[in-house]
Amino acid sequence: MVVPAPPVTRFAPSPNGRLHLGHALSAIVAHDLAKAGGGRFLLRIEDIDGPRSRPELAEEFRRDLAWLGLDWEEVPAQSTRLASYAAAAESLRARGLIYPCTCSRTQIEAAGARPGLEGLIYPGTCKRTPPDPVLPASWRLDVAKAVAETGPLSWDDALAGPQAVDLTGLGDVVLVRKDLPASYHLAVTLDDAADGVTLVTRGADLFAASHIHRTLQALLGLPVPRWHHHALLTDDTGQKLAKRRGSPALAERRAAGEDGRMLAEQLRLQHLRLGT
Repeated sequence: MVVPAPPVTRFAPSPNGRLHLGHALSAIVAHDLAKAGGGRFLLRIEDIDGPRSRPELAEEFRRDLAWLGLDWEEVPAQSTRLASYAAAAESLRARGLIYPCTCSRTQIEAAGARPGLEGLIYPGTCKRTPPDPVLPASWRLDVAKAVAETGPLSWDDALAGPQAVDLTGLGDVVLVRKDLPASYHLAVTLDDAADGVTLVTRGADLFAASHIHRTLQALLGLPVPRWHHHALLTDDTGQKLAKRRGSPALAERRAAGEDGRMLAEQLRLQHLRLGT
């Protein structure tokens, strides 16, 4: 009988806004899954979002997690990993798997892009006509070439079961942004591999992204974890909690004297009711 290795999970917030209840639930789920299996729960600060990243928020995040009664191991922040992102991008570039794109969102909309699983599906403008190399460019994954190289792939979600990789609803996603050394997709895939994460625990809103991440793992020769996409907390309108909609911050509740451990228990019960 093969005994599964203790799981390694992570919580990876970006310090461009304060944590809210949705973040708390994600952290608690990842923490509890790791601890239940005798594993490790990691904290990784995703701090490469240019001037939007605020170092003081990273310390606030630590206070929030401690207030919730969680314990963790902290791993190096994204800002220390830029060389790994550059090396991966260069590998993909040298193999012709990514291409430069100078299109703005307005141009993509004007080209008649259709809606996909993560916004508009890029219509391939710069793939058909290479842009002026002088202009600032992002770098997009050439999905057709990627699929031809990897062949059929699959990944496993702890709740939804086995999934066949399907990129048709995503299109040629950005892997290197015009203003940043990596997009979320490239950075998080490399970081999880570097940190030894074996169970990627995150909200169901990122379910589709796992098709991209599994593809990148195959292209870059990275280990393949298991995934666990939990249901999301929503507000009174049915929308997921989000920084941009001003969801109440954990720090505000903490400052008001609320009991963080009791709040964590309430979120655990809510999570059970959601069935995830």
